[in-house]
Amino acid sequence: MRLDKFLKISRIIKRRTVANEACDAGRVLVNGKAARASYDIKVGDVIEIAFGQKPFKARVTDVKEYTRKEDAAMLYEMID
Repeated sequence: MRLDKFLKISRIIKRRTVANEACDAGRVLVNGKAARASYDIKVGDVIEIAFGQKPFKARVTDVKEYTRKEDAAMLYEMID
């Protein structure tokens, strides 16, 4: 699954266009490297996003094309 689509489906970022812009700006890292919106996400990848002062870091636990709002948080686990 594309990185920008995963960010939207998992509800980490609200809109896919915003996720796409964040990737283009270099604020999204996957496994420590800057990633484009078309990067293919796999289970076990570590995603880091620079949200203002507080960075967001999570590990991908599942990849699904569609998910319900209640199950969206099950697609990743937070890392400190």
